[in-house]
Amino acid sequence: MEKNVLKTLSEKILKTSVIDNELYVKYDVKRGLRDLSGKGVLAGLTEISEVRGTEVIEGEVHPMEGQLIYRGIDINMIIEGFTREERFGFEETVYLLLFGNLPNSEQLNSFKDILGEYRNLPKGFIRDIMIKSPSEDLMNALSRSVLALYSYDNNADDTSLENVLRQSLYLISNFSLLGVYAYAIMLFYFRDKSLIIHKPVRELSLAENLLHMLRPDHHYTELEAKILDLLLVLHAEHGGGNNSTFTTHVVSSSGTDTYSAIASSIGSLKGPRHGGANIKVTLMMEDIKNNVSDWKDDDEISTYLKKILSKKVFDKLGLIYGVGHAVYSLSDPRAVILKQYAEKLAKDKGMHEEFDIYSRVEKLAIPVITEHRKMFKGISANVDFYSGLVYKMLDIPAELFTPLFAISRIAGWSAHRMEEIANKGKIIRPAYKSVAPEVEYVKLKERK
Repeated sequence: MEKNVLKTLSEKILKTSVIDNELYVKYDVKRGLRDLSGKGVLAGLTEISEVRGTEVIEGEVHPMEGQLIYRGIDINMIIEGFTREERFGFEETVYLLLFGNLPNSEQLNSFKDILGEYRNLPKGFIRDIMIKSPSEDLMNALSRSVLALYSYDNNADDTSLENVLRQSLYLISNFSLLGVYAYAIMLFYFRDKSLIIHKPVRELSLAENLLHMLRPDHHYTELEAKILDLLLVLHAEHGGGNNSTFTTHVVSSSGTDTYSAIASSIGSLKGPRHGGANIKVTLMMEDIKNNVSDWKDDDEISTYLKKILSKKVFDKLGLIYGVGHAVYSLSDPRAVILKQYAEKLAKDKGMHEEFDIYSRVEKLAIPVITEHRKMFKGISANVDFYSGLVYKMLDIPAELFTPLFAISRIAGWSAHRMEEIANKGKIIRPAYKSVAPEVEYVKLKERK
């Protein structure tokens, strides 16, 4: 089809598809399932996690320092627990999210053994599925691989909790392999690099295995592995209302198989408004660094941020990426924690100047946004603001930023899928009101 034909048809779609904004107000439609003040519409209940950004005092809603709570335990307490004992924390976090309580030593060791046993792709899968269908987009490759695993499962459509748990543990164990191998294959086919595929080591944690498989020489420091583990813990879960997790609930409510449900969640996470946001932050920061002559001049940085908001520079969409969140107001606890470790890693890597400009932009962006936009609540940096910087300091390529998010979030998706199944809820089907006028059918020969 010729390009001009597509353009004409797309313009026709635009003309017949755009709905008058006044109608959304007239019918009190909660666009994005959020009200005019930005508060989410209550669509379900969960015991898996809670995201707090406001509190009610004497009947009035007030902004508060953000809290992220996994199964009733504050994320800060979870991280303090395993870091104080100098342990890796992602595996016990997965256990907590899936089963509702922290494991004791015996339970944790047994759970690690189960994950290690499952960490192995089907024979011929890399050759027949991944190498024969390479993709430059790793989220596309990840989704396709997950769907392909359906064919290797002799009990793929069984949605009993026991079977879905088996499938979930298998996917949690193997997402890192799918992501890293997809990256290696992409380098070989599209970047003219050698194809290097390392097997995982059963005794290593997921974070250690990821670096072990990703790096040609297997080398990584303990600090690098511990900070990557921390990132996995911070990204593992974030309430039932975030776009990809809600997708998990919606698709699971139809009774479909685990592979289809998780592939749908991957498709959601791929979007730049969700999991792809950290890449936009790094691109924005590169643009700022290239166009601000003095990285320590607050006035110059603020002036450039105003140009970004005014759609004059960068991608001209008027957004300062990584600042602001749908729920958090005064702070995002994930960003607060990650910033501390980002500074520590920056010192270790000799990248303190880079960290400093991130810190300055974080501080300066808040008053700039508040001045230019009507805000219903407080505004702060979110986890995406620093995660890309940390990945960069860990020498993790940008192509893997969003897949890494999925490698972590598969834990939360799995927990929510099983919660949806356990509660035997109705199929999720919100209402859409038609506002199209009724018209008469016109015979073909009489149409203009």
